[in-house]
Amino acid sequence: MVLRIAFFVLMAVGLLGFGTVAWIATRTPPKPHIAAQPVTTSILVAARAVRAGSLLQPEDMQGKPQPRDHVDPSATIDTPANRRALIGAMVRHSLSSGDVIHNNDVMRPGDHGFLAAVLKPGMRAVTVGVDAITGSAGLIWPGDRVDLILTQSIAANDVPMGQRVAAETVLSDVRVIAIDQRLVQGAEPGTAVHARTVTLEVTPDQAERISVATRLGMLSLSVRSAEHVAAGHLPAPPPPTTWASDVSPALGMRSTGQETQTMRIYQGTADGKEFRF
Repeated sequence: MVLRIAFFVLMAVGLLGFGTVAWIATRTPPKPHIAAQPVTTSILVAARAVRAGSLLQPEDMQGKPQPRDHVDPSATIDTPANRRALIGAMVRHSLSSGDVIHNNDVMRPGDHGFLAAVLKPGMRAVTVGVDAITGSAGLIWPGDRVDLILTQSIAANDVPMGQRVAAETVLSDVRVIAIDQRLVQGAEPGTAVHARTVTLEVTPDQAERISVATRLGMLSLSVRSAEHVAAGHLPAPPPPTTWASDVSPALGMRSTGQETQTMRIYQGTADGKEFRF
């Protein structure tokens, strides 16, 4: 009898333990509390200090995440289109690194009065046309300082071969204030050939030199070092004219008559013809 009672007690304890385990297993554990992440929007801020009157370049801007509920309506949202639109824009007042770029902080190239505002007193704005190659393949930005190089061909039979092509620096250390693209006149229908028009800030005398240079030959741009400009170094005098013979010594040899060979060919009784090569 005692054994039977002990057996039933053990069974009751076992059933109770099994039921407890099953009850615990069927309960859903409480989910941990996760704080909701705020929705953010990237806005454009100054990546470095920018002085008033400067023209914005790509490296002057960077994105900064901002809670969407706290974004100033006048702030510029960081999008590829907005970044492109700000390149070359003039900063109305100085910006420190991290300052938000508001819409009213800049004046864009297409705005009325942009050229008059960006030009320094006594300076002029002159636009020259250069193609994608001679314009440094699109790597020149407003605010860069460049040299203007003229390359011309001299079509005259009495000019030595080594002096029929020449390149010279027409202007040194001039500021680029605008860059635009236009369709090349005379291009074949259906072609998407584009040229670059670069607007330079020059003195009245330099404007006249550019006007003459555009009629003489092809113009190209050479970008100056940013470190050299930032250090405030005085521009070096332009290099001397580079002639074709300076680039190719073979042309100079032909011009001076060096290594010239002569051959005279006779045909029948006629006088011989002389050939030089």
